[in-house]
Amino acid sequence: MIVTRFAPSPTGLLHLGHAASALAGWRRARAEGGRFLLRIEDIDATRCRPAFTAAILEDLAWLGLDWDGPVRVQSAHLADYAAALAALTARGLLYSCFCTRAEIAAHLSAPHGPEGAIYPGTCRHLTSTERQDRIAAGEPHAWRLDVAAAARQAGPLTWFEEAEGQLPADPLAFGDVVLARKDVPASYHLCVTHDDAAQGVTLVTRGVDLKPATAIHRLIQALMGWPAPAYAHHDLLTDATGRRLAKRDAALTLRAMRAAGLSPASVRDQAYSRRTP
Repeated sequence: MIVTRFAPSPTGLLHLGHAASALAGWRRARAEGGRFLLRIEDIDATRCRPAFTAAILEDLAWLGLDWDGPVRVQSAHLADYAAALAALTARGLLYSCFCTRAEIAAHLSAPHGPEGAIYPGTCRHLTSTERQDRIAAGEPHAWRLDVAAAARQAGPLTWFEEAEGQLPADPLAFGDVVLARKDVPASYHLCVTHDDAAQGVTLVTRGVDLKPATAIHRLIQALMGWPAPAYAHHDLLTDATGRRLAKRDAALTLRAMRAAGLSPASVRDQAYSRRTP
């Protein structure tokens, strides 16, 4: 049975691009007699707001989308993510990173990957004693995945992209990604793969901007023994100038379109046909 999901972060109001992404998963699940899940990715307490979570639920209901089962809220599952981090640490695959943003920015001339400049691995070379002393002193730190070591353990990886078939996954292109930040207990990469496995997601429908991240997600899935869903990355909606729709574009929020008198059907049509208003 197909299981899809829509997983917005409550950092702002939903816009037409969100509607298109939600509809992509919802239509597939409903057409094939499967399940459509809703997940609120609110792990970043510094940016997420309960009011936006309430608005997401209201806007999706107005749009005519329903979901199966309870809404999964990531902030209610911090212990699950901590357990996954502990498992990776026990295998020697995570290391504490004390670098500040300024120190990392100083290496902007380093090779770039899908998420920007590749972290040079500065803290990977610290001794265990140095790490323990700095942690004991209360020095803020993130936890990075030693991607090269992890890739050696995982072996060659691929993923299934619906429109293209099996694609090779190259997690090394990202460098040592952060799996837990100084101010956030777990990263998007860890939480999304954990939750897709926990919820039994079989098809991930999401924007093409997240397609490169699938390589890291496949690595984490392989390390943790989690099943690998199929993926269907769709194009992003853009405005009249070709700029990608973003939460800063208040005029294109579903709330604003609703206030302007547009019907749910007309908004669904615009989102599904990838047309901007």
